This record gives sequence, C-alpha cells and structure tokens, in this order.
Amino acid sequence: MKEKTAIGTAPIRDARTLGLPKMLILGLQHMFAMFGATVLVPIIVQNQYNLPLNTQTTLFFAGFGTLFFHVCLCCSFKYIGADAVLTSDADVIRKADRVLLPGVGAFGDAALKLRESGLWDVVVEESSRKPLLGICLGMQLLLERSFEYGEHQGLGLVKGSVVPISGVIPADYKVPHIGWNALHFPKDKPKSPIFEYINEGDHVYFVHSYYAADCEKNVIASAEYGAELTAAVGDGNYVYGVQFHPEKSGEVGLNILRAFAKL
Repeated sequence: MKEKTAIGTAPIRDARTLGLPKMLILGLQHMFAMFGATVLVPIIVQNQYNLPLNTQTTLFFAGFGTLFFHVCLCCSFKYIGADAVLTSDADVIRKADRVLLPGVGAFGDAALKLRESGLWDVVVEESSRKPLLGICLGMQLLLERSFEYGEHQGLGLVKGSVVPISGVIPADYKVPHIGWNALHFPKDKPKSPIFEYINEGDHVYFVHSYYAADCEKNVIASAEYGAELTAAVGDGNYVYGVQFHPEKSGEVGLNILRAFAKL
C-alpha cells in the first residue's frame, strides 16, 4: 500500500480538518482497535498547500490513550497532506515506512497492553529499520524503565529512566505540568531532523507528571519548568520521542509532524 507524505516547504496553519462524520468513523474504528480488532484507516488526503508529495507511508500504531487524542493526530497528518493508517496489525507495521507510537495514561498499563498485543517485539524490530516517533507516553515507553507506580521495563530503545517531575521542580510548581513551554536545543549537537521546520524558543504544549532522566546523550530538546526537563529524545538513527503533544501545539506541532513525515 502506498500512501502520501508531505515534503514541501509551504507554511502550515492550525489544524481544522475532518468534519464530524469522518471523525465519528475514525472514532468507531479506533474503539474496535482498542478491543483487539485489526483496523485499517486509510485517510483520504486533500493537500491543503499543493505540497510536492512522495509515496511513503505514515502509520499510526494506536492503543494507549483517548479516542480524541488519536483522532487529533489523524487530523493533523491529514492537514499537512500526509496519508495515515491507524492499525494494530503487525504485518501492516512491518510494511510501513514509518511508525508513530502515541500514548497517554500510565506506563505500566501501556507496557502490559503492548506485550499482550504481541507488538512489543514488532516495534523493537522495526525501530532499527524505519523512523519511529513516540509521543507523550509513547516517548516514555522508548526508554529503559519507568518508576511510575512501581518499576516497569520499557522498550529500551533510548537509554534512560522515567521519573517524577516532582523530584526536580520547585515545591510550589504544580504537578502535572500543563501548558506551553519553549523548546531549547542542545548547543553541542546538530538540530534534530524532526525540528527542521521550527526554531529555538518555539512553544509546544505539555501535559505530564513524569519525564525522561539519565538520558543526556539522547536529549534533542529540553524545556524549562522550574528545572530543565527533557522535551524530546533521539537515538541518533531512526528513533525519536517527544514528551509534548504536537497535535495540540498549533503551527509548531504541525511542522514537527511534517518533518517526521519527510524522513
């Protein structure tokens, strides 16, 4: 199956895309996927800016989070001119040119669901062959372990641990961290390709109580919230993760997804 991916240079505005009927269809298909059914969602793309397109595939791996979360991501990719497939089928993941691992919720529950689905090893294997982007909880799952409500093993694709932000931020800062914060890129390494279309200091939207620690060599962006917190990680090859929500981050978030769709 060949799908389209945006690779142009036209400006991108806030996402206002799918009408209610298509959102309801996507929602129903997503709910079936959460209950173990294999669901493919080819999204018909209208290229908003007549961007030049290639024939790469963008794939969504769904399963951890709310219906609205996944629909928003589908809408965002549709808006930038990239087709997307929402699936829980291992064969489709293997055939895809890139994989998105979004998630919200508790680390332990998500890791268990990923193992029970039989897709844990699939994600690990495919991460060595094609671009993989983890979002929010999906980013945390990329790390070696999490200390959220116990200790849980992660995918181990990026060195580091997931720990509470309460251990590093001032006592008068609220948990969870919710809101807009500026991204800062490391001065000692090139800017990550997923940030090709954004700038130092651009703001993105966060909602989290845990963050990636002990992963300094893999940090590709940070944000300040009473302390310097990891905002994004990368393994230097195919694996990327962002703690924030691109689908809620307006033009900046769309441009991050646009860069990922180009990889």
